[in-house]
Amino acid sequence: MIAVLGAGQMGEALISGLLRAGVVAPGGIIAAARRDSRADQLRAAYGIEVLSAARAAERSDTLVITVKPQDMGALLEEISPKVSPVSLVVSVAAGITTAFIERRLPAEVPIVRVMSNTPVLVDEAMSVISAGPHATEEHLRRTEQLLRSVGKVLRIPESQQDAATALSGSGPAYVYFLVEAMVDAGILLGMPRANALEMVRQAVFGAATMLRDSGEHPVLLREAVTSPGGTTINAIRELEKHGVRAAVLAAIEAARDRGRELGAG
Repeated sequence: MIAVLGAGQMGEALISGLLRAGVVAPGGIIAAARRDSRADQLRAAYGIEVLSAARAAERSDTLVITVKPQDMGALLEEISPKVSPVSLVVSVAAGITTAFIERRLPAEVPIVRVMSNTPVLVDEAMSVISAGPHATEEHLRRTEQLLRSVGKVLRIPESQQDAATALSGSGPAYVYFLVEAMVDAGILLGMPRANALEMVRQAVFGAATMLRDSGEHPVLLREAVTSPGGTTINAIRELEKHGVRAAVLAAIEAARDRGRELGAG
């Protein structure tokens, strides 16, 4: 039995993905929700059982925790008496280390730390996973099976999780920010907003598809668009002049640092 503890956007997306992929039937998954209205929504949408976090933990052998980092301590205190040492705990909470969770649960519970991102909603998430001290290869494979229903999965050392949070977890926001700026530029150049958005949206989708499917380094793909003395090289010059590359590096580093702060409480 799988319990999803935290019925927000990420938790619901995982429930939906697991059911669509046939990884589990509605009878094999339990959700935990604080509000009765939210519990009713989940029951109606997915035909699953919705209980308190403690009762869900007691009845499940795989616990997927998707609460906000600041709510993790209280949740672990609530479920700790109900967690079996043979349970697998999968944490999807930015900055929260496996050591933090271990200190609040029974001894030697296997824990896998995960960072995913919002494209989980369209089954195109990037999820990175790290094993805690008591998680085995079998626990990692179980976690991968769950997460592959909503996108790609990559194993990394836990020491890289804060960097992954900054790069991949927050990554979609950087793309949306760039899209917003490009659309504004289209409007500045006299295009209707809808047309500008359609062009930029397809440019981003096409570029991402080429990056994924071609296997080429992004530098080579960019150079293929950049003709000598052409329009693109003039645009690249302006981006470099305004320090866009340095700003991106600084932004992702700042996100990494904030992830560490969240983990430290």
